[in-house]
Amino acid sequence: MPETTVLGWFQRAWHHEDLEALLNAEIGGGAYGFDSIFEAIEEHRLPCPQTLDELRELLDEHLWVESDDPIRLDERGLRVRTNDDAVDLAYYFLEDEAITAHPDRLAYLVSDTWPLPSGTAAPGATFSPDVALRVVGPPGPDPDSVYAVRITWQHTDHDGTNLDQREAIVFPGVNLPGLADHLRGIADPVSRERFDADLLRSLVGPGDDNIGPAMDRYLCLEPHDLSTFGRWTAPSHEQILQWKLPEPPPEARVAVDEHLAQAARYIDDFFGHEQLFLFDTRWAAAHPDLALSLLRYATHWDPFAP
Repeated sequence: MPETTVLGWFQRAWHHEDLEALLNAEIGGGAYGFDSIFEAIEEHRLPCPQTLDELRELLDEHLWVESDDPIRLDERGLRVRTNDDAVDLAYYFLEDEAITAHPDRLAYLVSDTWPLPSGTAAPGATFSPDVALRVVGPPGPDPDSVYAVRITWQHTDHDGTNLDQREAIVFPGVNLPGLADHLRGIADPVSRERFDADLLRSLVGPGDDNIGPAMDRYLCLEPHDLSTFGRWTAPSHEQILQWKLPEPPPEARVAVDEHLAQAARYIDDFFGHEQLFLFDTRWAAAHPDLALSLLRYATHWDPFAP
C-alpha cells in the first residue's frame, strides 16, 4: 500500500465509505478478529486517532485478540498475535522504512516468492547468527553448519501452540551435502526438545547420499501423521516406511539445491502448508538477511522481540 504509514492506513480506513471493499482489496479481508476494530468505530463513534499513541490505546481497548500477548505498535509497525480457535496466528503492518532498516529481522516475512533463492557464497565464507539456537551434536569435522527451520501449523508437544517456537536447530560441523550421512550417526531420540532433528533423522534412509529423498518423504507424510504419533518423540524411519506413504498432493512443493533444501508440505485448504527449510553456512553467508530473519521467526513470532 504505497505512500502511507501504519497510522495513515488506519486513518484512511477509519470511516471509509466502502470498508469491506477496502479490506478485501488491500489486505485480503484481514486476519481473524481484525474487523472488530471497525465494528467498534461505528458502535462507539470512536474518534479517528491522530498519533500512534492514540491508535495504540484504541486498538488495546477495541481490537479483538485471543492471546495473552499485548498488541505491539511502534514506529516500526503493528504486530498482533491471536487465535482463530484452530491455531495461533500473527499478522503484521510493517512500514517500508522499518524493512529497509531491519532486513535481518523482516526479509523473510516480506518475501513474496517461493522457493527462496539458491545462490551461495564461496567456500570459507562465514555466518554468525545472533539468535538462540538448539545445538544438535556431536559436531562433525566440517567448518560449516546446517540450520533447520520448520514452520509448523501445530506444536509438537502438549504444552504449547504453533507460535510457541523452540528456536531453530543447528547441526555444527557439517554442510548440507553431508547432512544425510551425519544424521545417520546421531544417537536415538532423547528429548522432545529435539523433535525436528529426530524427525529429519527418521526421514533419511540407509542408502540416501543426500537430503533430497528425505525431503520427498517429508512431503508424503499424511497431514496429521505427526500430530497423531504422540508429539513427544519423532517416529523412527521404519515406522515412517510402514505408513505406506502416498504420492505427495499436487499442492506440495519441494526444491533441493546443494546448500539449500526447502519443502512446503500441504496440510489442507484451511491450514495451508507446513514449511521446512534446511540451509548451511554457504547459503546463509550469501543471503544473511533471509537466513537471520528465518532463524528469528523460528525463535519468536514478533521479529522485534529481544
